Amino acid sequence: QAPIKATCEDMSCKTGFPEDVHSAVVSRSVHGGQPLLNVRFRSCDGNKKIHFGSSEPEDFRVGEDGVVYAERSFQLSAEPTEFVVSAQDKETQEEWQMRVKLTPEPAFAGASEKKIEDIVFPWQQHKHSSPLKRQKRDWVIPPINLPENSRGPFPQELVRIRSDRDKSLSLRYSVTGPGADQPPTGIFIINPISGQLSVTKPLDREQIASFHLRAHAVDVNGNQVENPIDIVINVIDMNDNRPEFLHQVWNGTVPEGSKPGTYVMTVTAIDADDPNAQNGMLRYRILSQAPSSPSPNMFTINNETGDIITVAAGLDREKVQQYTLIIQATDMEGNPTYGLSNTATAVITVTDVNDNPPEFTAMTFYGEVPENRVDVIVANLTVTDKDQPHTPAWNAMYRMTGGDPTGRFTILTDPNSNDGLVTVVKPIDFETNRMFVLTVAAENQVPLAKGIQHPPQSTATVSITVIDVNESPYFVPNPKLVRQEEGLLAGSMLTTFTAQDPDRYMQQTSLRYSKLSDPANWLKIDPVNGQITTTAVLDRESIYVQNNMYNATFLASDNGIPPMSGTGTLQIYLLDINDNAPQVNPKEATTCETLQPNAINITAVDPDIDPNAGPFAFELPDTPASIKRNWTIVRISGDHAQLSLRIRFLEAGIYDVPIVITDSGNPHASSTSVLKVKVCQCDINGDCTDVDRIVGAGLGTGAIIAILLCIIILLILVLMFVVWMKRRDKERQAKQLLIDPEDDVRDNILKYDEEGGGEEDQDYDLSQLQQPDTVEPDAIKPVGIRRLDERPIHAEPQYPVRSAAPHPGDIGDFINEGLKAADNDPTAPPYDSLLVFDYEGSGSTAGSLSSLNSSSSGGEQDYDYLNDWGPRFKKLADMYGGGDD
Repeated sequence: QAPIKATCEDMSCKTGFPEDVHSAVVSRSVHGGQPLLNVRFRSCDGNKKIHFGSSEPEDFRVGEDGVVYAERSFQLSAEPTEFVVSAQDKETQEEWQMRVKLTPEPAFAGASEKKIEDIVFPWQQHKHSSPLKRQKRDWVIPPINLPENSRGPFPQELVRIRSDRDKSLSLRYSVTGPGADQPPTGIFIINPISGQLSVTKPLDREQIASFHLRAHAVDVNGNQVENPIDIVINVIDMNDNRPEFLHQVWNGTVPEGSKPGTYVMTVTAIDADDPNAQNGMLRYRILSQAPSSPSPNMFTINNETGDIITVAAGLDREKVQQYTLIIQATDMEGNPTYGLSNTATAVITVTDVNDNPPEFTAMTFYGEVPENRVDVIVANLTVTDKDQPHTPAWNAMYRMTGGDPTGRFTILTDPNSNDGLVTVVKPIDFETNRMFVLTVAAENQVPLAKGIQHPPQSTATVSITVIDVNESPYFVPNPKLVRQEEGLLAGSMLTTFTAQDPDRYMQQTSLRYSKLSDPANWLKIDPVNGQITTTAVLDRESIYVQNNMYNATFLASDNGIPPMSGTGTLQIYLLDINDNAPQVNPKEATTCETLQPNAINITAVDPDIDPNAGPFAFELPDTPASIKRNWTIVRISGDHAQLSLRIRFLEAGIYDVPIVITDSGNPHASSTSVLKVKVCQCDINGDCTDVDRIVGAGLGTGAIIAILLCIIILLILVLMFVVWMKRRDKERQAKQLLIDPEDDVRDNILKYDEEGGGEEDQDYDLSQLQQPDTVEPDAIKPVGIRRLDERPIHAEPQYPVRSAAPHPGDIGDFINEGLKAADNDPTAPPYDSLLVFDYEGSGSTAGSLSSLNSSSSGGEQDYDYLNDWGPRFKKLADMYGGGDD
């Protein structure tokens, strides 16, 4: 900035501009409200009132104090900018004009390139001076602009202070103020003889933006000969600071299905340089987006404010749950040539909308609570929700709509399982209330999406019974969730799972703990203090772990009367570690002898999960050398690779190709998997034409022996089956009757393949001992259709008839006569057999039950002896031994 000078000539105090055109050098970037230069008029009597004006009022404004300001922000062109400053005496209406030419300073110009000006103290006009004495010019010193981080050399001259009276007097110059004689001292120094003001070291605008000094001129006796002059030194900002983001990683969310133009988040960077200059003006842009599905430009950013919004439709949480953006901030208004830049990461999570209400898994839940107990979980309400777990659209909130007018229960939500825990908050008296039936409704933390209503499954009833017995101990919390990395060694302390006993007035001393359910047998619990330690290595990949969760149930028992016990579930959430190396899949493949076609697609499988799984790295080992000479492998995705021939032709046969697969875990885990490749001659479609030859050539001695063993085993099994079938046929034939159906089967035991309890359980059919009179003649039943157990049709032998009341001495004769009759019976079997002599002859009661009350000769017999035969014959004794009645 340069001053515009005013003079006082003669005693007429005429004010005017001694120059027609005034040039000033200002910064290239001009901002609205920035002071550019000073205009000062001083009348001889000091009472003149001047009004200033500008020929370009839309660009420049002159204040009442004579300071010219920029009305708007703009860039100065290489050619000087001109305008006219006018001054008018408010009393005499006398007017003066001066043309001002503004020239932009060179880009990144240092202080050494600026012209050094002489600043002259005003010469004071005394009252007794000659009226023809001309008053010296009065300088109003504009601010001095000094770039920061100047390289020197130092000390670097800035400006020279000189008084007109140094021609007649020996003067001494000095400078005071912060930066000179006040902290920070020594930055500015002045030559006391020549008045040369210099800077001693580089300046930093970010520490001190401007310095305000005062220059003094005194004689050798220390008397002030001039009024002090104010010197303002502005430190010009240089682009020496990069933009810095407030956070290196920015996290934002956007609902799925959001329309284009939806606001997502705002990223902010700051620059220590002057925010009103280009050095501190930042511009933002998106460098990359991952993943690029469904569009590579799903988001855009406001280059000035850093607001990120959506610009494309298709946000789908089920397909892409998270986007990662690389954001760049550049100063110099985003100039890629001169601007400094920095980057940050914006992670945008696609959130789920609440389009699925929570539903109870049962319409009625049951629970029980001992009396006088509070803070006890009496029922566990389970719900299902298809929305994304652990989000406001999935988190359930339970409220009671009825059944608890006194507020004795509350329902808490387990943040992990989303279950509703019905808890007693006020003591319950068994003699007053023995049962509660609560009505419970389940809702989400956020309302359902528009158009979706709560189904009936969102409401359930809870039946709670109050027990007046020795109360069971209960675990706190139940279930208990423990997060633990897999691979914890056996014998390690895992957690303490203890229970509480609500019985306060019973003679009970302590609780004992035991294990109730441990599917993998990984845990044991101290019976006294409930400390749970491991007995085996925890493995997340075990079949007993579902969704990274392992459940074990423990039992706590008291010694009350009667003893009571309670169970608690320990849920161990196993965090994955990289303890499994990836393997190749499939293990065998087929390709052609020539280069085309011969690509083999392989997949890496790893029981671990992200980030200890894919993406995988595929490579071939260095040894043997024939592997890399014959084959090449190319990764086509994070989990897949393609194996192909490197050489033009490879002889048909079976080759073992080792493949080294490395996962993305930290540290990495790798393994060498052998892929058995069958190389064969192929037709034009890429199908093998000599598979039989390759298989035969590839079978070794071990394979041939294994095939022969399989064939031998198969033959043995077939032979055993045939033998078993023949034996079964023989057994069936053996089960047939041993005698011809035409033979007499009376007095023989017939086997009907019915199993009983032994000889005591044999219930023989005595119906064969029928009266001869009742036997059907031959004309009734043809021989060919008679049953096997029927009597053959022959002449009946004459067996002796036992008298109605036999004498004990006649029994022997009766038996001997029966034996003789049997020996002479041509129908008797030719081997010893049991003879039954219950045949009573004609009119015997053994014929049928219908003849029990007949008037046959049997009615004259004495049946009293039937009473001695046991309860089975009691009815007959009553019917026949009772006399005429």
